[in-house]
Amino acid sequence: MSPQKSFRTPRPGGAEAGFLMALASMSAVQLGSALTVPLFGQLTAAGAAGLRLGWAGLLLLILVRPRRRDFARADLLACAVLGVATAGMMLFFMLAIARLPMGTASALEFLGPLAVSLYGPGADRKTWAAAAAVGVTLLTEPWRGSLDLIGVGYALAAATCWAAYILLTQRVGDRVTGLKGLAVSMPVAGLLTMLVATPTLATRLTWPAAATMLGLAVLSPLVPFALEFLALRRLTSSAFGTLMSLEPAIALLIGLVVLGQTPGLLSALGIAFVVAAGVGATRTGGRPDTEHAAPAPQRVPDPSASPAASGH
Repeated sequence: MSPQKSFRTPRPGGAEAGFLMALASMSAVQLGSALTVPLFGQLTAAGAAGLRLGWAGLLLLILVRPRRRDFARADLLACAVLGVATAGMMLFFMLAIARLPMGTASALEFLGPLAVSLYGPGADRKTWAAAAAVGVTLLTEPWRGSLDLIGVGYALAAATCWAAYILLTQRVGDRVTGLKGLAVSMPVAGLLTMLVATPTLATRLTWPAAATMLGLAVLSPLVPFALEFLALRRLTSSAFGTLMSLEPAIALLIGLVVLGQTPGLLSALGIAFVVAAGVGATRTGGRPDTEHAAPAPQRVPDPSASPAASGH
């Protein structure tokens, strides 16, 4: 046994377990969204987003208990701005799935992280960008004239917020240890979305609905972040990012099973193009100095620092 191997942290289950954890994380995110849709009639999309993020922020404050002395002033500001991006990502996505099938909304939202992955020169990047463009065209079918422009706008706004979320989590994850950054950004996101939702919830909220949203907040985002943390101890970030590219397809499947949303042939083909673009961009866009470095106990990846982390 080499000296290097003797200092490695055991990773029970290896890559196979990491794959299952990442798959479970994405499934929890999309299942949480699908189960929220039936509550839109009572709470509205904004109210559901506000309660989900509000509960998640409160639970993280209780569980992690971040302290002011743990943060430099600039890092605390970055966490707050990350909270704004998180709020926009959740709120706009909820508004999008109120108007669009889940698979379509998820594929359009995925253009945010895809754009971050595609940023930079190279012929391969242009190929994946073209594949994504074809996918979006097939998804939206502009030639039919029945496109819900408002729903598409919400999904693209969520994509923009997700791109900002990725860039901000990279900064926060590099500067703040553990889940402390998330324990600040999530309450900020919850507060902002609750401010937007309060006028609606004032006359619509009931105790059963509040309890249901508490359960959905645990299902997503709390459980997915825990699963991502465990998965990232077993997978390289490039492998994890490639798996996350499957999320639009998972959204389509869950939308079909839970909500009965049957996609047309062109929509399904469009999602396949977006997934292929995401897989290709991630596999060719990793950082060599981090992707192939030997893992060590003192450098356990942080889920809040993952550029592919799920934001719902």
